[in-house]
Amino acid sequence: MTSDTLEKLCINTIRFLSVDAVQKAVSGHPGAPLGAAAIAYTLWRKHLKHNPANPNWADRDRFILSAGHASALLYSLLYLTGYDLSLEELKNFRQWGSKTAGHPEYGLTPGVEVTSGPLGQGFANGVGMAIAEQMLASHYNQQSDFEIIDHYTYALVSDGDLMEGISSEAASLAGHLKLGKLIYLYDDNDISIEGSTDLAFTEDVASRFRAHGWQVIDGIDGQDVKAVDNAINEAQQDSQRPSLIICKTTIGYGSPNKAGKASSHGEPLGEEEVALTKKALGWDCKEPFTVPQQVLSEMRKALDTGAKWENNWQEKLDNYKKVRPEQGVRLEGELNGMLPKGWNKGLSTLFNDSDKPMATRQASGKVLNLLAKRIHPLTGGSADLSPSNKSYMEERGEFSAKNRNGHNFHFGVREHAMGSICNGLALHGGVIPYAATFLIFYDYMRPPVRLAALMGLRVIYLFTHDSVGLGEDGPTHQPIEQMAGLRSVPNLLAIRPADAAETAIAWQVALENSKGPTALVLTRQSLPALKHDSGMSQAQGLEQGGYTLWQADTKPKLILLASGSEVHIALGAAEKLKEQGISSRVVSLPCWELFDAQTEDYRNSILPPAIKARLAVEAASPLGWEKYSGDGGKIIALNHFGASAPGPVLYKEFGLTVENIVKEALQLLVKEG
Repeated sequence: MTSDTLEKLCINTIRFLSVDAVQKAVSGHPGAPLGAAAIAYTLWRKHLKHNPANPNWADRDRFILSAGHASALLYSLLYLTGYDLSLEELKNFRQWGSKTAGHPEYGLTPGVEVTSGPLGQGFANGVGMAIAEQMLASHYNQQSDFEIIDHYTYALVSDGDLMEGISSEAASLAGHLKLGKLIYLYDDNDISIEGSTDLAFTEDVASRFRAHGWQVIDGIDGQDVKAVDNAINEAQQDSQRPSLIICKTTIGYGSPNKAGKASSHGEPLGEEEVALTKKALGWDCKEPFTVPQQVLSEMRKALDTGAKWENNWQEKLDNYKKVRPEQGVRLEGELNGMLPKGWNKGLSTLFNDSDKPMATRQASGKVLNLLAKRIHPLTGGSADLSPSNKSYMEERGEFSAKNRNGHNFHFGVREHAMGSICNGLALHGGVIPYAATFLIFYDYMRPPVRLAALMGLRVIYLFTHDSVGLGEDGPTHQPIEQMAGLRSVPNLLAIRPADAAETAIAWQVALENSKGPTALVLTRQSLPALKHDSGMSQAQGLEQGGYTLWQADTKPKLILLASGSEVHIALGAAEKLKEQGISSRVVSLPCWELFDAQTEDYRNSILPPAIKARLAVEAASPLGWEKYSGDGGKIIALNHFGASAPGPVLYKEFGLTVENIVKEALQLLVKEG
């Protein structure tokens, strides 16, 4: 068998494993795998540096299927090259309990680098991965003999990816940063779900990406293996620009009745059309899921080459550790997500000697700069708001096209891309990313926050200006429903600390949370240092999500609950109630998720079921507070938008005051009898 014949057989095997999987499931997207199989084969067989026996090898090339609807294509490649994904899993495509979900899921399927569902996310994730590669290479490749970090980031992107606005945000930043080891292959098939892309997408993509500072390699026939191969080689030669290779393809390639049509995009071809397509492409195997032995032998060569690549790298790393033992140990620890010994020393007592009122954003900035001296992989930045977010690490430099050593990022006004790029940083490994903006602009980055939670990524969000307390900027900048939105995301810790001491512990919780993202929700306005009960370790109760901050005596009749900037107001109200002979307890509840994870005994010790009189206070939507206030309780919150006025005025007008809490508490006690 000639090499050209074997290549054709390999490509057709990829195509029809994908088509058969979709057909058996009676669900999925056969068109893209048919059209892009030759592109994928060329990259995976001729260029991609990976080891199927160890999908997590640190110096592997990253491959992102940003067009996640074409998941059957990726699963076929993973099976054929020897990943721990059986043929039976392909036969169970999209079924309960299988490793072959409808869209690729990170952590479920070996070899899947990214959960790429919403279009455009994978595109931006790749930018984060390329940044991480450049940063780590700059930190650890001190000499040419020790290029410990040296790999590419590839992605297969679609028309839909490029239509989504996030791709423009991410591409603009990638070009600005000159990420030369970022190479994207564009499956340009001119079809979307509704029909021809001419319906809504007629821009000059090549000119757009050139304007972003990318190398564009245009006019490539996506069915021509040699042309695609040459284009990838050309892309690799440009170290100063990311590359977009525009591959012209036909969706549903080979299908006599559906090629080039939207009908091949998101639905099975149908048994009859599958047979016709196989005949048209010279596929003689009648049984579905047939894999010729020659193909399996050829594609499984990836196991041998992958083992050699990794063994050579491990030998290089071992030599590196002999010459630079301290850096070698540090690198291994960072790649494994470990925190250095003593990183949190003194954190819990950092603000013990300070009674001065302080905004929690300011406290966060102080904690961040302390941690930056101790935790080398801590990396991040803001969407053009670092002076306001207090998110700049003073001694860590700025990552740029000229300086790959810096740890501070200037994301520009690109909240959506910022969130997704941070996901890419976390997915790459060796980096602990944080992203900062105003809480109201969380709305611009909901998709990547959700995906970080879905993938279980350690990403830290600094959301400042957290309430109407920010004042004069008005309702467009005053968050109301955002806290409820954050709290509704599974596997996300949303923490709203009440003072500087709680903020320090919140950072500790965020860094220790290696199984998901954490949002630190912080104030613009200054807050007093809280008065804690004697015997209470200052703010340590935040680790449990909620704790008793203060109570008048051992038999409280009323519980006041609050988070963040409303805790000190609740405390003031409790002291006023005490003057009237009414015993109450103040509970700081900064993180519902952590509190709900505690034992029932602990939760009942903080919120005793026998105490029905409960009053919850928060400068946000009341949604969800009823779980803690209970059937007999009340909630002082905001079920309306804010207004433009000084923060203290708004708190007074909206009833977020000591006086109103006392009034509502007294009425509640009368009601309870």
